[in-house]
Amino acid sequence: MKICFATNNQKKVEEVKAALGDNFEIVSLKDIGCIDELPETGDTLEHNAFQKARYVKEHFGVDCFADDTGLEVDALEGEPGVYSGRYAGEPRSDDRNIDLLLKNLEKSSLRKARFKTVIALLLGDEEYKFEGVAEGEILKERKGDGGFGYDSVFVPNGYVQSFAQLTMAEKNAISHRGKAVRALISFLSNI
Repeated sequence: MKICFATNNQKKVEEVKAALGDNFEIVSLKDIGCIDELPETGDTLEHNAFQKARYVKEHFGVDCFADDTGLEVDALEGEPGVYSGRYAGEPRSDDRNIDLLLKNLEKSSLRKARFKTVIALLLGDEEYKFEGVAEGEILKERKGDGGFGYDSVFVPNGYVQSFAQLTMAEKNAISHRGKAVRALISFLSNI
């Protein structure tokens, strides 16, 4: 089955391809000729995921799925949440986002956080939603050079390594996106 993953983030595409295996041909926005900046104006992860998927379906006519992911930090009352990718403003920068997060947490001993992913799938005329959550905590400094986003400061529960220190396979096995993708795969495998 050929399906478009509605993202410009090649690292996300690689993560999902690794999780999906050979049963599906995942194509990127670039592969379908989409160079548009996808809309993300919602105030929830679900709204943004569906907004992006609907845009691709409407403008390019392909079955697709889109995700939106946010990091929710308890001490910051759920921030950065839906604004995780642009937490420190434009232009987007993982380093500046992490710097701001660490600055906002420097006086807090409460480090509990979670990553949440919502995947919106559009197949034909039907829409489906899948979710995944990874609980953990925020480190006081970066550790590891793998991954992307906030991976270098997030340690999942039960681990001492950050997401950025885990292999892609290790991360996919426990991550928010990995859980949402497995729910997506399970659904697609049964249609």
